[in-house]
Amino acid sequence: MDLANAFIGRANQPSHAEVITALGTAAPLWSELIEEVSSDGGNLTQEWKGIVVNKYGWSLRLKQKSRNIIFMSPCHNCFKVAFTLSDKAVTAAKEAHLPKAVVEALATAPRYPEGTGLRLTVNRPADLPAIRKIARIKLAN
Repeated sequence: MDLANAFIGRANQPSHAEVITALGTAAPLWSELIEEVSSDGGNLTQEWKGIVVNKYGWSLRLKQKSRNIIFMSPCHNCFKVAFTLSDKAVTAAKEAHLPKAVVEALATAPRYPEGTGLRLTVNRPADLPAIRKIARIKLAN
């Protein structure tokens, strides 16, 4: 089952309070991941994007200069993350001893001209270490 973005159809960027409310039990995980990835990446900027909001809703991008590091999409009581990984980053991720579910997601991830599109869902605290590891790989590659 594909989880829907909490802000599909919304014309304007959601406020911080609205995001936290939509995330519900996942709100602390959202904040923790932003803090950790920002700490690992140094001077990361946050940018909200609503592209075809009637279909996809709004997502937060953590960027290093003009480079997208991670995309985060708020859902109800969870959130989705997405990475576009270079071939070098994919190789590093395969060697990173990630959980089986993440390895399987990476193996079946679609390939695009700009890289491999890895998408994962965050439901619980145990999901964060692998995502942080992938973010570090993305930052290094």
